[in-house]
Amino acid sequence: MEFLSGMGGNAAGFFGAVIPFLIVLTIVVFVHEMGHFLVGRWCGVGVTAFSIGFGPEVVGFTDRRGTRWKLSAIPLGGYVKFVGDANGASVPDPEAVARMSPHERAISFPTQPVAKRAAIVAAGPVANFILAIAVFAGAIYFSGRYETPARVEAVQPNSAAARAGFQPGDVIRTIDGAPVKTFNQMQRVVSSAAGSSLTVTVDRGGQVQTLTAVPDMIEERTPFGRHRFGRLGINGPNASAAKLVHYGPLESLQLGVHETAFVVERTFDYIGKLVTGRESADQLSGPIGIARVSGEVARVGGVGGLIGLVALLSVSIGLLNLFPIPLLDGGHLMFYAFEAVRGRPLSERAQEIGFRIGLAFVLMLMLFAAWNDILNLGASLSQRGT
Repeated sequence: MEFLSGMGGNAAGFFGAVIPFLIVLTIVVFVHEMGHFLVGRWCGVGVTAFSIGFGPEVVGFTDRRGTRWKLSAIPLGGYVKFVGDANGASVPDPEAVARMSPHERAISFPTQPVAKRAAIVAAGPVANFILAIAVFAGAIYFSGRYETPARVEAVQPNSAAARAGFQPGDVIRTIDGAPVKTFNQMQRVVSSAAGSSLTVTVDRGGQVQTLTAVPDMIEERTPFGRHRFGRLGINGPNASAAKLVHYGPLESLQLGVHETAFVVERTFDYIGKLVTGRESADQLSGPIGIARVSGEVARVGGVGGLIGLVALLSVSIGLLNLFPIPLLDGGHLMFYAFEAVRGRPLSERAQEIGFRIGLAFVLMLMLFAAWNDILNLGASLSQRGT
């Protein structure tokens, strides 16, 4: 009976992670591919297939314009296949184009002007950013935000804040010249500045003081994996000081854009530190890690938490697809930029080599991320065991 109970618990845990993950990923992928689809249709390009997932078709239908809409067996992405594409990655098929009738050539993707092709390719990532902005803005508009004053209630001994000279009662006004209005805003800046020098101005009893602080690097293992961040060692006001602030539609939209820009900025900050050796690549996650996060967010935050995860994942997928790697949207845009400068496309051979390199890079990145996921999962299970 204990064995059966354990099996039931594992199954519940499995489905509790996989189902939220598939819901979140499907929404993000659908919006991304719909961006390609809508701009492609607007540009007069024929669409042969719109798929959520890869591999064999599970269920689908064909619309009156000949597009096959389908769910496929491997639900880890999706694609839009245009007339003239060799596959779902929009690799051109010159032989098929050469055999086309004049009407088919007119609606094929490879024969479109470079500006139209670039617009169609860029529409996927742009749709992801629009989704993220809409989710953030909607959450702020309908639920408001709790905001706490950026006031120091206590300074932890032997902390970065103590070394910098912070005192209880200080009200933080600016960090590196940027205004700070809330404690959460201050925490965001500090968390991404571990080991970096920050110039902080505070209001101390009506007098402006300028302090220099270097946040300590803190590493924690959370249910979402290993997390590194900066910490000053300041205790802010308690929960009773937080005020629920409601915003109008335009203000919510502005804050949605700001939230999306913040995620983009943090992502590029991490990549920059990764390239310069100041960050570790062990925080990269693949499907296993995202599934774990989805399950934990669903358990702790419910539907609201999953909606927030949709926005975060949408930004991540939008950014990833803009990297100038052949096979991804950014790689296509890079080829189109070369074509616009040269006045003619790169040779078929050059594009084929580029796509092969891109495929190898993407596969290696997926394997590395999966390895990180396995290590983090093993560490998490080990912690539970102890």
